[in-house]
Amino acid sequence: MDKETAWRALEQLTDTERTHHLKDLLQDPDRFEQFSFRQDELLLDLSRQRLTPATLKALLQLAEGCQLGSWIEALFSGESINNTEQRPALHTALRQPAHNSFMLDGQDINQDVHRELERMEHLVSQLHQQQWRGFSGEPIDTLVNIGVGGSDLGPMMVCHGLEEFQPAAARAIKIHFISSMDGSQLSSLLQHLDPARTLFLVASKSFTTADTLANAATARDWLRQASDIPDPLLLKRHFIGITARPEKAQEWGLSADNLLHFWDWVGGRYSLWSTIGFAIAVRIGMDGFKALLDGASRMDNHFRHAPGSSNLPVLLALAEIWNINFLDIHAHAILPYDGRLAHLPAYLEQLEMESNGKSVDRDGQRVQHRTCPVLWGEIGPNAQHAFYQLLHQGSEAVMCDFIVAANRYGDAGESLQSQHRLTLANCLAQARVLALGDSALDQAASSAWQRYHGNQPSTLILLDKLTPGALGALIALYEHKVFVQSVIWNINPFDQWGVELGKQMANTLLPHIGARPQQGFDTATEGLLNELNQLTTGSKPA
Repeated sequence: MDKETAWRALEQLTDTERTHHLKDLLQDPDRFEQFSFRQDELLLDLSRQRLTPATLKALLQLAEGCQLGSWIEALFSGESINNTEQRPALHTALRQPAHNSFMLDGQDINQDVHRELERMEHLVSQLHQQQWRGFSGEPIDTLVNIGVGGSDLGPMMVCHGLEEFQPAAARAIKIHFISSMDGSQLSSLLQHLDPARTLFLVASKSFTTADTLANAATARDWLRQASDIPDPLLLKRHFIGITARPEKAQEWGLSADNLLHFWDWVGGRYSLWSTIGFAIAVRIGMDGFKALLDGASRMDNHFRHAPGSSNLPVLLALAEIWNINFLDIHAHAILPYDGRLAHLPAYLEQLEMESNGKSVDRDGQRVQHRTCPVLWGEIGPNAQHAFYQLLHQGSEAVMCDFIVAANRYGDAGESLQSQHRLTLANCLAQARVLALGDSALDQAASSAWQRYHGNQPSTLILLDKLTPGALGALIALYEHKVFVQSVIWNINPFDQWGVELGKQMANTLLPHIGARPQQGFDTATEGLLNELNQLTTGSKPA
């Protein structure tokens, strides 16, 4: 069945299927068994999605009609599926075992990847063993990661999530993340740091990102003021660069010995698996970092080889395609019930909206259907006291992802274990009420403002335990889900042209901030430039 035929079949199903309420679907005693799927330490529960066996069958036929299997093979084999930039998207190659071989343009890139991981391991070991010394000869005890987007969100999310797995040697090193262009994060942080013991990690694929280089320049000036040694030696002792453009980093002043590389075929939001994950390796050690890679690699193998009917990324993607394109649900809440995953919603916002926030297909034509929904989220217990009012009783249909770990705290004591049980109960309760509404209660409220209508679809992802391997699998699950959806929508998820124009325009406007405009802009921009000129220089507007 081709794509058009499969799409029409789903549209025909919609009129009847959308009338089903989850309170009725969940009466089926076999529903959980039919709509829950396990892969290693991860369970995907789709039983609260508004799916029937007929819907799922039709969705799988849609995937087949879109030649999903061929696209998956193209992704893993290194074809140039990033068609607008004529290059492959090989983040999966970053997590292959060392004994594998992967030839790309005559080069075994797996050897390149593991060579850089070995160099990273050497630098991490120097930090852990207190062998990296600052300008005063004291060992480095603070690492500041300067980056933005994928060079910030991924490493920060993983470092926070896996903090409990840090080895003893890593506990003496404090890690901070800086991304804000206005310098507010950095200026506040520097007041509390010892320059003689601080190492800055400048992470930028192009090494031209204005946000990152501005913060790096401020850090360099701070170190200059605190020491009296020449710049080359100062930078060698206090800066590491991670980039796909080492020549740019060296022009900035970094030593070649202090540079770690990654490649054009790695998108920034897919790069935490590369040397961009340096801060992760410092936090949880190289063994922990390799376990993270292994979890992702296992999900890669599952995605590449499992049939669609049991393939977790495929099933997760198709459930959301049903919501977005056929049930008209265009808002998506990410709700981790685990404080360690506090940064996961922001990470997924970038992963999904930067990848699939497109309105032009691979052929340069306007798409005729919805693509990526608007994502947002928060730790579940906090969100319950913030925006769950909208989820339960608002006028907006929302699909939700609940993410929780079954086991936590181990032998930490009954008090903490009791708190975890409370968290689990809240997670299941919220998913239940979103689905069932008033029917979850023994007796429905009589007042209209106390009614719960339910029928809000949700997915629950249950981790056996939050470990490096489990988190690696979870992130890869979402990466591949995004790819599947891009295939269905026929868009390229690996470029981000929508980010570029704003950067270019900022460079155009920068010379006019605090000065009289020298060329015509639109009336709103010109008016604000005049106001800024008056406020910052005291001159009257032109």
